Amino acid sequence: MSLKCNNPSASLHKAEKEKVRTMFNDIAPKYDFLNHFLSAGIDIQWRKKVRRLLAYSNPKKILDVATGTGDLAIELSKLKPDRITGVDIATEMLEVGRKKIKLRGLEKIIEFHEGDAENLKFANNSFDAITVAFGVRNFETLQKGLEEMYRILVPGGVVAVLEFSKPKVFPVKQIYNFYFRYMLPGLGKIVSKSSTAYTYLPDSVHGFAEDKAFLLELEKAGFRDTKQKRFTMGIATLYYAKK
Repeated sequence: MSLKCNNPSASLHKAEKEKVRTMFNDIAPKYDFLNHFLSAGIDIQWRKKVRRLLAYSNPKKILDVATGTGDLAIELSKLKPDRITGVDIATEMLEVGRKKIKLRGLEKIIEFHEGDAENLKFANNSFDAITVAFGVRNFETLQKGLEEMYRILVPGGVVAVLEFSKPKVFPVKQIYNFYFRYMLPGLGKIVSKSSTAYTYLPDSVHGFAEDKAFLLELEKAGFRDTKQKRFTMGIATLYYAKK
């Protein structure tokens, strides 16, 4: 008797998700160093901008989706919320994050859980704010992930998505493309020992629906008052909206 998958598309999605999970688990020990090194530390300033944006709404319960090693969650702890919950599919990344929050004495504020952004295990209207930093482009089904975030956000709550984007102005565009395509993968491979992770990065950024296309995805999920701000000559963009 032969075994046949009734839904080949679902199996393919699952395989891709496992590939991403394995990749991030493999680079977890070097992830923070590479983030700061390859961005010349600018990523730290981008996360501060997310924190300043959320400060206006004074959220008490925050969910950080695709939290990785928790850099954004740690930055958001400066807002003095009651609780920050971080979820990620990569357990090794979360272990690094737990060591960081313990070192900073933030265990009472921040907690991490393994979780899938497209199937969040939280009740409706659970969080005042939801953030994602450099993670939505890894969602297997973008719209499903956005709909899940909309579901668990309280009415009037804020979603903030920080993501890489593609510069459009000469010569920044040309320099950025050269660095992303030819320098970053090699440097990433040398330090992380992963032959795929830092090739995957430019490919995923290139394929991401940015600017108006992403704002439309947010609106399709139900969000309103969608806006965006580009940073560092267009290298990163902060998208934000309300439920």
